[in-house]
Amino acid sequence: MPDLNGIIQIVIGGLLQGGVFAAVALGFSLVYRVTGVINLAQGAFCVLGAMAMYYFQTIFHWPLPLAVLGAIVSATLFSLLIGASTFVPAVSKLPVSSVLVLTAGLLTFFEGVALVVWGNQPYALPPFSGEAPVSIGSVRVPTQGLWLAAGTLVMIVALWWLLNRTKIGNALRACAENPLAARLMGIDVPRMMLLSFGLAAAIGTLSGILVAPITSLQFDSGRFFTTSGFIAVAIGGLGSFAGSIVGGFLLGVSEQFAAFYVSSLFANTLALLLLLVMLIWRPQGIFSSGPQRRSDVRDDMRIHRPLIRLTTSKAIGFGLAFVVLLAVLPLVQLPSGVLSSLAIAMILFIAVLGLDVLMGYAGQVSLGQAGFMAVGGYAAAILATTYDWSPLAGVLAGIVISVVCALALSLVTGRLRGHYLALATLTFGLLVDSLTVGLVDLTGGPSGLVGIPSFAIGSFEFDTPARMYWLALALSVVLVVILQGGMRSDFGRTLKAVRTDQLAAAALGINVGRVKVVALCISAALASISGSLYAFQFHFLSPEMVATPRSFEMIAMLVLGGEGTLVGGLFGSLVLTLLPTLVQSLALYKTAAEGALLVITFLFLPEGLFGRLAMWIAQIGAPPTPVPPASTPKLADKAS
Repeated sequence: MPDLNGIIQIVIGGLLQGGVFAAVALGFSLVYRVTGVINLAQGAFCVLGAMAMYYFQTIFHWPLPLAVLGAIVSATLFSLLIGASTFVPAVSKLPVSSVLVLTAGLLTFFEGVALVVWGNQPYALPPFSGEAPVSIGSVRVPTQGLWLAAGTLVMIVALWWLLNRTKIGNALRACAENPLAARLMGIDVPRMMLLSFGLAAAIGTLSGILVAPITSLQFDSGRFFTTSGFIAVAIGGLGSFAGSIVGGFLLGVSEQFAAFYVSSLFANTLALLLLLVMLIWRPQGIFSSGPQRRSDVRDDMRIHRPLIRLTTSKAIGFGLAFVVLLAVLPLVQLPSGVLSSLAIAMILFIAVLGLDVLMGYAGQVSLGQAGFMAVGGYAAAILATTYDWSPLAGVLAGIVISVVCALALSLVTGRLRGHYLALATLTFGLLVDSLTVGLVDLTGGPSGLVGIPSFAIGSFEFDTPARMYWLALALSVVLVVILQGGMRSDFGRTLKAVRTDQLAAAALGINVGRVKVVALCISAALASISGSLYAFQFHFLSPEMVATPRSFEMIAMLVLGGEGTLVGGLFGSLVLTLLPTLVQSLALYKTAAEGALLVITFLFLPEGLFGRLAMWIAQIGAPPTPVPPASTPKLADKAS
């Protein structure tokens, strides 16, 4: 047990860490108050700032003040450019849930850019005032911690002054209160949205600059800051600046105590459990008494795009032709590695298919699909390797466990809607990530689980890429046929009603909660099958193979292929899996490309690749649209 000085040391460390979380949470709150959207790219600004600072200070040898200023200006300008071309147009034309997913794409894009420019090695900046800590009695505080505390305080005061003592702040607060009224008053709302995005980027940039000398950062560290900042703002209250600050410090101190008394491996797990408790007990946060926007004005009239349908004859004809084409691919001489990539793409498509049921048809955004892949994959792999279960029995057990997890998650998400629901699923995925890393004796921890056998049914083993590909293809065809029939039934029409308007669906007597639970269970079961086959395909499973980034990748596959089409996700799976294999030089750009494709598809190709193909197929054989005849001129007109 630590003595009083030890406890004080833990608290100081927690406050320093919490200062970073509070700053990131401030950026969350600012953007949310003005736009009504949670910007999942917020944590990436920390990495961009640190990366810019590293180059200015270490590569170009700029003096410290000039390097700090240059990093803030350059990273913020880059963020403004991205915000003006993607975020602001999306807020104006897409549903809030779609904008949330788009910001996840921006986070992935920023990570990809950092990977290309920075590489995958960790970097740390030199401290601003040397290495020696400052001693306050028997307590030692790193000098960079003092810089961090001072910088956080400056950001808090500056933001308070901007919002409460300037005209720009009044305009930002007007947009947060009632965007429609702000427009009528002559306020340029899109410009205010972009300004909030840029200010949040500047806050994140400065936070990254201040924290980089204390801890090393990598290209994907932005995901950690996004997660921590969101937990802080969820604890304090979305849209509450005071709540963001308090939530950040509470999270930092609680994680430090958890790391000391329990284990550093489970510190993040306990923080995620705290967030789930908050979502159950008080989703709006401790300091938020209700929504920040006026509820008497409906300013979001954006609706989901309609689902794309083909006639039965065309769907069967083109579907059979496509299945035959896919079935004969292994018989063709393919480049090295392509067949294995095809098998992986087909396996991932099964999980994407479940995601389409939940997102495309039920309209429920899920950011934790990879969590169910991990549950199913690890369950099947552990049962097959440790307890000598047959692979088929392991897959079935994984489905049962995943559905039970989905039912447990539905207890948390049952009364949540919109971004709260999406972020609850994200929390579930992150919680599974943390457990797969921390439960070393069960899962192998970061090193992964080895010695997983090939999938087999009886004595027949699917021990080659071709066999696994045909298995995944056959299973996908069966699932698509079953789900296609289900979507044309009363259950499918119920899903579409919930997707369109939950309140109207409830008014029609539909049990919305039950429908959402069923959709989540179907999605979890298919993700579990995919995760199990994924483990048997590689004979190895590690946490990073089924971590949260995989969820974002599958969302990109679904959106790129086309939501609400069932087969559209296959197009996205094939494109994002095969491109790095076919063009090895593109492998480094895979992460950036996934994020960019997700954003571009949302903005410019909302129907997806298959949706555009279906529109073209629907026109084949269709009668031309009649052109109305020109009106006959009147006799008086002729006479004149």
